Amino acid sequence: MRTSTKRRYNSESRIARAAVTRRGILLAAKRLFMSKGFDKTSIDGIAAEANVSAANVYALFKSKEGILKELVHETVFDDRYRSLVDEAVSCRDILQVVRIATHIARMVHDAEESEIGLIRGASLMSPELRALELEAERIRYERQEFVIIGLKKENLLVDGLSLVHARDILWSLTSREIYRMLVVQRKWSSDEYETWLGKTILQTLVVETPQGVKEQCMQPQKKRQKPQGKVMTMAQKGKG
Repeated sequence: MRTSTKRRYNSESRIARAAVTRRGILLAAKRLFMSKGFDKTSIDGIAAEANVSAANVYALFKSKEGILKELVHETVFDDRYRSLVDEAVSCRDILQVVRIATHIARMVHDAEESEIGLIRGASLMSPELRALELEAERIRYERQEFVIIGLKKENLLVDGLSLVHARDILWSLTSREIYRMLVVQRKWSSDEYETWLGKTILQTLVVETPQGVKEQCMQPQKKRQKPQGKVMTMAQKGKG
C-alpha cells in the first residue's frame, strides 16, 4: 500500500514539475518572439532563456512552431472562451446567444491584441504565424455556426439570407481586421466596439423583434456567473 502511494506521489510530482517547465518555456519563447521575432528565435535560445535543455523543449513541443501554436491557442481559445461558448450553446434565448457571441469576439480580439499583437509586429510576414492565424480563423468560423442555425430555427434570420451567407457575414463582422480598424487605428474603446458590433449584427442578420429586445442585446456583455444547475440546450428544446 505504501509503495502504491509513493508511486502515485512521485507520478503527481513529475506531472507538476513538467507543467512548471512547460509554462516556463512558453513564457521564455513569448519574450523572445516579442523582442526578436519568430524567425530570429531559435530553440537553443528559448532553452537558454527558460534555463532548460533544448532536448526538454523538443520533448514538450516538438518544434518552434509547436510553441507558437500553443501560445496562440492559449491566448485566443482560453478557459474564458470555452466557458462562454458552453454558456451560449446551453442558452435558451437565441438573442442572448448573439449577445454572448458579440462579447466573445471582443474578448478574443482584446486578448489577441495585447498578447499576440507584439509577436505579430516582431514577426512580419512569418509564414508560420500566418498559418496559425488562418487555422484560428477556420476554427472561429466553424464555432459560429450554431448561432446562425439558432436564428434560423427561431425564424429570426432575415428573409432571403442563406445560412452560408449569414455565416459569412457574422464571421466577417467579428473579424480581427474590423476590430483593429476601429479599436487600434481609430481608438474606439472595447465597449464602444462591442456595442457597435452587437447592433450591427442584429440589424444585419435578425428580423424585427418586439420593441426593446434588440436594444437590450446591443449593450456590452458584463462579466457573468457560470450558469448553475442543469440547463436545457437549444437542441434539447427543439426535441421537446
